[in-house]
Amino acid sequence: VEMEQILVQAAELVIGLLVLGLVTWLVARTSRRVLGIQVSTLRALLVSLIVWQGLVSVVTWLIDVDQFVVAAPANVVTLVVVGLATMLGAFALGLLVLMVLEVVVPTGSLPPLRVLLTGWRGRFRRTRRYLRIMLILTRHGLNAQLRGVLNPGQTTAGSVRRAMEDAGVTFIKLGQMLSTRADLLPPAYIEELSRLTIEADPQDFRLVDKVLTAELPPAGRARLQIAERPLASASLAQVHAAVLDGDRQVVVKVQRWGATEQASLDLQILDRLARTLDRNADWAHNLGVADIVQGFTESVAEEFDYEAELANMAALRAGLTGTGIRVPDAYPELCTGRVLVMERFDGTPMARAQELIAALTVAQRQETADRLLGAVVKQILGDGVFHADLHSGNVLLWPDGSLGLLDYGSVGRLDAAARRNLGLLLWSVDADDAALATDAVLELLDHDSSLDERTLQRNLGVLITRMRTGGTGSTLVFFQQLLSLVLANGMTVSRNIAMAMRSLGALEGTLRLLDSGLDLVASAREQARATIGDVSAEGARREIANQAVRLVPLLSHLPRRLNRISEDLATGRFSAGVRIVAHPDDRAFLTGLANQVVIAGLAGFAVIGAIMLVTSSGGPRIYSFRIFDLLGYLLGFGGLILALRSVAMVFGRRT
Repeated sequence: VEMEQILVQAAELVIGLLVLGLVTWLVARTSRRVLGIQVSTLRALLVSLIVWQGLVSVVTWLIDVDQFVVAAPANVVTLVVVGLATMLGAFALGLLVLMVLEVVVPTGSLPPLRVLLTGWRGRFRRTRRYLRIMLILTRHGLNAQLRGVLNPGQTTAGSVRRAMEDAGVTFIKLGQMLSTRADLLPPAYIEELSRLTIEADPQDFRLVDKVLTAELPPAGRARLQIAERPLASASLAQVHAAVLDGDRQVVVKVQRWGATEQASLDLQILDRLARTLDRNADWAHNLGVADIVQGFTESVAEEFDYEAELANMAALRAGLTGTGIRVPDAYPELCTGRVLVMERFDGTPMARAQELIAALTVAQRQETADRLLGAVVKQILGDGVFHADLHSGNVLLWPDGSLGLLDYGSVGRLDAAARRNLGLLLWSVDADDAALATDAVLELLDHDSSLDERTLQRNLGVLITRMRTGGTGSTLVFFQQLLSLVLANGMTVSRNIAMAMRSLGALEGTLRLLDSGLDLVASAREQARATIGDVSAEGARREIANQAVRLVPLLSHLPRRLNRISEDLATGRFSAGVRIVAHPDDRAFLTGLANQVVIAGLAGFAVIGAIMLVTSSGGPRIYSFRIFDLLGYLLGFGGLILALRSVAMVFGRRT
């Protein structure tokens, strides 16, 4: 007897597991096809297990199966029907729970399970960094409760600058990037953030030597005699004077120990904050905060890669050949991703070259300024590879008026179309042509069909007039106001276009140290001529002639085509074919809309039919069950499934 009970229990367990597995498989396997949305397999499995176990527990509590069968063997049919109904109910209830979960917490909005089970070390580091940043913000009175309390004598903009300085290199670089975005921040913040400098206490030479030993082979390390005291020290790198092979004066740029890890951690934090703001704040989404941080991340990653900086030096050196602008020679065999060895320049940065500038004649200063301007405009409008950070600290001056460039971590690149349209924009300012400026801006920047071109042209005309009469003050301010104008019209500025405008704006400040009366836009007229062609009357005639030559094939076929059209009009054979909803996206939209209407209608009719069958009287029976009740139950089940499908099509993500 005990053995029979054990066998019966084992059989019940096996049957229960098989039924559970069947229901789980049905929900997990068919939920995507039934609902028509993306559903996580793991989520479907968990929901199926929970729903099935819950329904089985309820049915078992309501019905004593053994007593039910013993009391009346004919009730086995009823038991089978109840079991099938339970399976269908579990399936429908599982789909309902999955649909609600997809509406409330869509698949993909939560991190995968493997992410939750791993990566706790990184989470701990990020949390610790979060707390440190919060302490810095609190110390400077930048949280909502303490704003203006801890530092009553400081402005909010000043507190932001000091907090960024304390937060380290990543936030300093972010502040420097934001200081060029007058379209995003008020003038007070632009002024404060422009004062950010990346200076830091020198790192112990033992750590510097540790980086050199890890990056350079022993033979390469032995070739360098490096001074332990750095020439310059920043949060990202240090620059040391050195002697190569006993006779060549060089400098060694070495990435600071631990700088990469710190910046990587900060960039992860910024990316998470940006994506959170983009999802939850309309102002952040409209400003494109996520895209701004993404561009900043790419820029920082490039600055951390000294091999990319080495390639930038080679590209700029090739473009500046013959211009009199010097780029230091590098030693590629001693350069790695964290170490850069290059020729040592003994020039003076323009920011500290007041005495050298005063010693030059007026003609020498003007000639030096024109040479630098010509070289940079040629980079931007001609070669398409340009130095994007031409502030006065990165331009060196020698007593004879020679110039050199430093810091090649920020280099921009423009394609041919962008170079031509940027040249046309510069030309249109000098030519006082708002229509040409509008055409150049429309070709240069991305925009949608809702843009009001007439309003844009009028606003550009006012801005150009203000620039020509000195109302904007400088080229940098002009470009900042131009960025504000195009963003207000819903246009987007690519990273490299913004870098080119920033480079020209920063260049103007450097050039005015040499020639205070220099007008960058007016001076760019001759430089732009080489890029956009001869803009004189004779040049315009030649351009029209060239375009006419391209029209010759079209003109040769035009009479025959016009004759064919006129004959069709005269004989009544002329027709025009228009295909409605030709675009695949339009067809897909209408198809989806029709499907939703049909499915919703079928669901409604199925539910109404089920109610009518269940509430009707009479009808054939199978033991104690009415056929109409069974049909009503099945019809209601189908209506529920169709209703879930209709709701999922509205709220869920399609497969």
